[in-house]
Amino acid sequence: MTTAILDIPLRKPRIDLPPLLTVSVALLAGAIALALIVSVTQALLFLTGGLLGLALYQASFGFTGGWRRFATEQRSRSMRAQFIMIGLTAIIFIPLMSGSFDMGRTFAGAWAPVGVSVVFGAFLFGAGMQLGGGCGSGTLFTVGGGSARMLVTLLGFITGATIGTWHLPFWLALPSMPIVRLGDTFGGMGGTLVTLAGLAIIIAFLAFVEKRRHGSVESVFSGLRDFKPSNFLHGPWPLIFAALVLALGNVLTLFLAGHTWSVTYGFGLWGAKAFEAIGIPVSDWAFWKIPAQANALRQSVIYDVTSVMNFGIILGAALAAALAGKFAPKVKVPLLSWVAAILGGLLMGYGARLSFGCNIGALFSGIASGSLHGWVWLVMAYLGSLGGILARPFFGLNGFKKS
Repeated sequence: MTTAILDIPLRKPRIDLPPLLTVSVALLAGAIALALIVSVTQALLFLTGGLLGLALYQASFGFTGGWRRFATEQRSRSMRAQFIMIGLTAIIFIPLMSGSFDMGRTFAGAWAPVGVSVVFGAFLFGAGMQLGGGCGSGTLFTVGGGSARMLVTLLGFITGATIGTWHLPFWLALPSMPIVRLGDTFGGMGGTLVTLAGLAIIIAFLAFVEKRRHGSVESVFSGLRDFKPSNFLHGPWPLIFAALVLALGNVLTLFLAGHTWSVTYGFGLWGAKAFEAIGIPVSDWAFWKIPAQANALRQSVIYDVTSVMNFGIILGAALAAALAGKFAPKVKVPLLSWVAAILGGLLMGYGARLSFGCNIGALFSGIASGSLHGWVWLVMAYLGSLGGILARPFFGLNGFKKS
């Protein structure tokens, strides 16, 4: 018996070679072109996006599924990994941004005022991500993995974000508090400690609810002991390892670009260019008359940091899918699911523009920057997510399980 078992050949991971070669060439050619046309920094940001896409895909690190799993099953491993990631990043972000350490340059955090636009926009985003099946980063990495449904969500996302830029002046005129930065309010170290304390309370609460429901808590370090070098290429990655890589990617973005990682600004820019191409006078909208936005609208998207990183994320995820032997367009989707995809994308795009970002720009980078609006975004997006989960069965998608 022992001999027979030992004689069984080890199964090697299947690699999708044609997509692997295509994506590898695209990443290399893109980096070289950006270095020659724009700057070496822009090329490095593109490759940083590729690393982020690789990590997101290999660990299936999406906010949408983690939030839904806690809401429906009270399992919190994914959510706890997300908050650990934010905390690790905050340890670096808040002291740097508050001037606790002199780096000879200034860094821009993901700061925004707390107002009606954030409250309403975040709620819409949370509902949309459960219907669309992905968040900002989740949409990008699943598109890179070959999901046709998520491509439809992305198109809705782009359209919603563009319409959001049109309506934004109305929303910004509604009641709002000024920007609150915990690093300024409590100092660099104090703001960091307050942020970490808040994250620790949430993590403890999530674990408590899970323990009370199931009698045990799934370890956030699950899979780490068995993680081998081959897993880095072929997957899967443990959630905690992906969280570390994503935190590192956000820090690299800060040092390279001077500001934090964001996703959805690029969607609005792509949509604005598309609208202009078909004759819609986007340049007359108030948002696109702001000098920085007008300049972005005039220039090629290769000069926009967010767009370049988004392209990198898509290609990085496609590379991961090819290495894992899982790159395959998925097109068999019921009609109502297509409807949910486009509706979810529209809600996410519009909501992200109103609330100054998505799960990356507002939640991850916002809280890690010490911005109060990130915490408000978290609460309202989660409430919206619950509404989206309730609506999923109407589109033939799974919602809350009956107990």
